[in-house]
Amino acid sequence: KCTYLEIEQAERTHAVVLSRPAWLWGAEMGANEHGVCVGNEGVWTREPVGEDEALLGMDLVRLGLERGSSAREAVEVITALLERYGQGGSCKEEPVPFVYHNTFLLADRAEAWVLETAGQYWAAQRIREGSRNISNQLSIGREITAEHAGLRQRARSQGWWSGDGEFSFAEVFSLTHQPARMEAAKARYRAGRELLRQHAGHITAETLMAILRDKPSGICVDSEGFRTAGSMVSVLPRDPAVPCVHFFTATPDPSRSVFKPFVFAPGLKPVPQVISPTFRDDPAKQIPRFRSVVDRRHQLYRRHQAALELMERDEERGQKLLETLQELERQGLEGMKALLGGTVTPRPEELADLFFDCVEAEMKVYM
Repeated sequence: KCTYLEIEQAERTHAVVLSRPAWLWGAEMGANEHGVCVGNEGVWTREPVGEDEALLGMDLVRLGLERGSSAREAVEVITALLERYGQGGSCKEEPVPFVYHNTFLLADRAEAWVLETAGQYWAAQRIREGSRNISNQLSIGREITAEHAGLRQRARSQGWWSGDGEFSFAEVFSLTHQPARMEAAKARYRAGRELLRQHAGHITAETLMAILRDKPSGICVDSEGFRTAGSMVSVLPRDPAVPCVHFFTATPDPSRSVFKPFVFAPGLKPVPQVISPTFRDDPAKQIPRFRSVVDRRHQLYRRHQAALELMERDEERGQKLLETLQELERQGLEGMKALLGGTVTPRPEELADLFFDCVEAEMKVYM
């Protein structure tokens, strides 16, 4: 049972950790027990968006993680389901529909992929070296590794491509007249690419956290009543004997949030402080949808929001609080470096409690 559709169940699914809008089934980003990571962004293309309820891109993120034991397999899962069920339906918990198509970043210990869609059509590029980013626009040009069987025929039949010369997915399927939000996305995409280029060859978890916190580029948004929601950074060692480490904020605005480490381990301790409440008469599940508003904030979110208000109201106390949060994050990063470097071997129960303990420590800072 996904957000809007019910689809056939898989025989076996993998354990997943997800960062997700609380009202829907899918996820913005997440990881599975095999070290596969998937994240998505909205995109608008020449293919019309459909308000008819189908799979959301966020559903496809979760389905790729639950059913794919590698990044390549997750690409195959997502594209097969996209072709069968399509994508569509409102992506926002509001009465006025907000609909888009999706681009995806997928990675595991050995491979990385970009997958971009336009309606049921898609193109995928395997990233063989360096770094790659996406930002609310099509970015796969001529370097297509795999594609929808009817992609080029669709482009020819619509008069978007003559069939002559090399085929560029981004050039052919991007809108001719871009909406303002797409123009902003271009600047953000260029800024992200440049920030990654500046650190080429020595990108660390801290590098990516700093990029996700960058406000001048628009990567970290904190204006006009809109804030960057959850943020995630993963370290995927090539050595399968070393665990993957996934850092989640579980709170908005990464510039004032703590990235907390999560490691898949037997007997994981539940973390109710970051699980949003459920509602018997949920307005997201009732037809017509979204006719009322409920408070979906989890405990950590509430405490963090109060702390943000303090930071804005009392600069001196706010700065001290921020420094305490930064020290918490530094301790978590140091501990994970020791784990990844093999200098410490924590007991399984310590890894099982890791994320819970980090959330508890952050909750105490806000008390």
